[in-house]
Amino acid sequence: MSITVFANARVVQTMPPFSVQEKVDVVVQDDTIVAVGRNAGSAYPGAKQFDASGKTIIPGMVCSHHHYYSGLSRGMLVQAGPQNDFIQVLKEWWWRLDRALDEEANYYSSLICSIDAIAAGTTSCIDHHASPSHIDGSLETIAKGMREVGVRGATCYEITDRNGGMEEVKAGVQENIAFAKSVDAERKDGKKPLVEAMIGGHAPFTIPDEGLAMMKDACDSTGRGIHLHVAEDKYDTVHSHHMYHKDIMDRLDSFGLLADNTLLVHGLWLNDSEIELLNERKSFLAHNPRSNMNNHVGYCKRLRQVDRLVLGTDGCGGNMFEEIKLAFFKHKDNGGPWWPGDFATVLTRGNKILERYFGEQFGRVEPGYKADLTILDYQSPTPWVDGNAATHLVWGTSSNCVDSVMVEGNMVMEHRSFGFDVEEIYAKAAEVAQRVWKKVDTIAP
Repeated sequence: MSITVFANARVVQTMPPFSVQEKVDVVVQDDTIVAVGRNAGSAYPGAKQFDASGKTIIPGMVCSHHHYYSGLSRGMLVQAGPQNDFIQVLKEWWWRLDRALDEEANYYSSLICSIDAIAAGTTSCIDHHASPSHIDGSLETIAKGMREVGVRGATCYEITDRNGGMEEVKAGVQENIAFAKSVDAERKDGKKPLVEAMIGGHAPFTIPDEGLAMMKDACDSTGRGIHLHVAEDKYDTVHSHHMYHKDIMDRLDSFGLLADNTLLVHGLWLNDSEIELLNERKSFLAHNPRSNMNNHVGYCKRLRQVDRLVLGTDGCGGNMFEEIKLAFFKHKDNGGPWWPGDFATVLTRGNKILERYFGEQFGRVEPGYKADLTILDYQSPTPWVDGNAATHLVWGTSSNCVDSVMVEGNMVMEHRSFGFDVEEIYAKAAEVAQRVWKKVDTIAP
């Protein structure tokens, strides 16, 4: 049994009901918070002490949709053709990159994405993976990098027919099932998995009906839900109407794929009835404002209608301080009425996905909740109180404030220092990235 006392901290609850407590102790036993309050640590004289004077503890942040395979794409120097619409962007850029990835590239992508997330105060990343040249075993490779850095996560393989038809679909399904079974085996051995499994799919326009049926079978056999892009671009909706004579959500629902453990992504072009169906099935929808702007696919104007809206990055790193700011400002720029508290609610709702998959409580600094914590060195120039807790989160704090991070009761970063050589990993990642870029240049769209 291990006990850590964070002494004399400010504790801010970033999930409603918002609140601020000053000069309290947070006591963590093993992987769970057991006490929060004035002098609460005095009951644990032999505990490890962390002096949190002048620091702020918030629940760890959740990136509800990430693409770890994009980790080596930053500044990618390759020859690419016109990118005048979303399909050209996919074909000229992302689909060439993912075809160039091998086991080593996936491993270093996972390491650096996990390090970047932890350094930014993000304790959980829900990944959506693709590497058509390395399908078998790819999810374990991603999970290995997550575990070694110490970030909590979930991953899946995006089932698609875009490269190899039904054989590629089958391979993706098999990889999702195999990884889910490996997680189940951990639990049978009495372990608490740090990385969970989902059943991934690229997007409805690259998954035939036979593939959706196979995804449903995979969900039923593993007890997991799907993680799938929907209506990121209008092309997806048009394709569904053209090929299947149905709205996307009706098509998914006809296969029983909408449930309370379903995570859909983007949804910019869903109509009112589709949002109603989404809510009726209690499915999650991830909003990714930076990616939407980068890919020029539009703005999701129905955000306020989604009951279980969460926040992701779609591969634009793991920095949720940046994402929540961009989400707020883009919304205001579009004439939206939401305020910081609304977006803090969206961000922290990602903890509900974790609860659904890990079966424990996440998202509050309270007894009984998992010890996934972010410790900030934020010097507030104005009072930080219950009424403006979310406002400080959006307007004041940033990833530059992150001092330390605890995940599953383990200090994975302490005073901005990891327990391993980050420079060595980044140097090797740069070598791997150059190799991948060269390979991308040999791949035709």
